[in-house]
Amino acid sequence: MSKDILHNWEKKSKEHRKTYQQFLKRANKNEVLKRLPLLHEEAFDNVDCLSCAHCCKNYSPRFKTPDIKRISKHLGLKESVFIDTYLRVDEDGDFVVKASPCPFLNADNTCYIYEERPSDCARFPYTDEDVLLKRQTITLKNSEFCPITYYVLEKLLQQ
Repeated sequence: MSKDILHNWEKKSKEHRKTYQQFLKRANKNEVLKRLPLLHEEAFDNVDCLSCAHCCKNYSPRFKTPDIKRISKHLGLKESVFIDTYLRVDEDGDFVVKASPCPFLNADNTCYIYEERPSDCARFPYTDEDVLLKRQTITLKNSEFCPITYYVLEKLLQQ
């Protein structure tokens, strides 16, 4: 039954955008936050990120200072060399990858720096935390390219 939700999810996510928007605006924050951990886990049980990797192919996480320090050390690069090689500053003043797909995405959709990946990557798609409610624009955007976000929103609407 859970896998049925994912049938044609890309099309349905666009069709349901207004419904998601209305739900997120009026949702009982405490109730939603209580339900998120279980729904997050259920979504990851039903979606294979390695078969998708849409986030890594089309978007960039923010690379914060601790991320840059940790990753550059892991790669054996000076921080300045790591930044010059892989990153640029976006319109919000954040460090992001220079180009898509992410330079650390392997051909099999695994991550070359998985254990050291940016905190944004580790937390993505934020379906087990209050970002889902607090940053609704991000949640709505994520629902259109991330099947896990779509899945969680659909399950929240069902109950």
